[in-house]
Amino acid sequence: MTSQPAASVLPELPQIETFGCRLNMLESDGVKQAAKEAGLDNILVINSCAVTSEAVRQARQAIRRAKRANPDLRVVVTGCAAQTEPETFARMAEVDLVIGNGAKTQIETWRDVRHSLGTPRPDFGLSADLRVRVQDISDVREATPHLADRFEGHTRAFVEVQNGCDHRCTFCIIPYGRGPSRSVPMGAVVNQVRRLVEAGHHEVVLTGVDLTSYGEGLPGAARLGQLVRSVLRHVPELQRLRLSSIDAIEADEDLLAALAEEERLMPHLHLSLQAGDDLVLKRMKRRHSRQQALEFVADLRNRRPDLVLGADIIAGFPTETETQFRNTLAFVEEAGLAFLHVFPYSPRTGTPAARMPQVPPPEVSARARRLREMGQHLLLRHLTSELGQKRNVLVEANGRGHTEYFTPVRLTQDLPRGTLARMRITGHDGTRLIAA
Repeated sequence: MTSQPAASVLPELPQIETFGCRLNMLESDGVKQAAKEAGLDNILVINSCAVTSEAVRQARQAIRRAKRANPDLRVVVTGCAAQTEPETFARMAEVDLVIGNGAKTQIETWRDVRHSLGTPRPDFGLSADLRVRVQDISDVREATPHLADRFEGHTRAFVEVQNGCDHRCTFCIIPYGRGPSRSVPMGAVVNQVRRLVEAGHHEVVLTGVDLTSYGEGLPGAARLGQLVRSVLRHVPELQRLRLSSIDAIEADEDLLAALAEEERLMPHLHLSLQAGDDLVLKRMKRRHSRQQALEFVADLRNRRPDLVLGADIIAGFPTETETQFRNTLAFVEEAGLAFLHVFPYSPRTGTPAARMPQVPPPEVSARARRLREMGQHLLLRHLTSELGQKRNVLVEANGRGHTEYFTPVRLTQDLPRGTLARMRITGHDGTRLIAA
């Protein structure tokens, strides 16, 4: 699952600050709706991320900053970090309640929160445990996604089709924050996409924690490829369909065929690769080798030659040598990636990798910097290759948009947000294309 520790704020009451992945962003919309229906105001909800220790630090920093600005603000923390380390937040004097991941979009949860916040706050130091409302998420067996009618202020809409993960990569805490893999029935997904298109969204993104495991537990042995075909067949008005991060080893044949045959399935994929050295991949407990990843990329491009790829890569995984890191650098180049999402390795308590011999933090930072420099080189190569091309741009706010390849664009003409426009690429500024 792709995750970013950057935060976004929804200014309306209740205030919500979101850290992490697209799924968290989608769920924040559900949290906001449920909290508003419960009648909560003067409240800040932190929807946290547990992928890195930096994401947790940023959440704590945001809480302290908000309370300094408004001492009367009540603070509720939820999300993956609240699920995996609730005591970290319960011990903070600024935090009123910690809510588990499994119940955060349910209105009953926020009605209970309103009742709890209506009573005097117990004395700090004696009652941190009373502020924790976190259940064992490993017991969750059904997907209960937030189904938004529309995404106000956003051109593209997100649909949760899967949650949780059954794999145990040695670096990853997310299965402990999200629980086991579970999928949303296909009919519910199709109906949700139809509602979003009727509400005016031209582009929909199917998202999940382990998206390519979609279908496990559902009747009929459905897979992600079948879901993609069903959405495109039953919602012909949908102009653009995207997928969030996928795992190469789990991609089913029907998904690959759909990528080659369905023009409305966008020619951009983000891959969960993590490294390009076989021993590092083995110690990560990934389920693919370097060669398998390269063969998968070659197969994708053979099926759809114009495909643009991005990937998650971890820098400084425990035991990684300089030679192994250089193998990853060479792999990134050989795979012809256009976008890199670089994670400096961050030990997460309770994961096997945290107990392995660690790469010194300054070296982790240096390797992450080198990977990002490589990523900038790859992005520049991709941007330059787009010069003079005509692309379909989905117009967003402030004169910006994205092409069908998910390449960011700055527009030289004023177009209404939500417009799909055929535009010529006239230049780039090193980070995004310029289109007229």
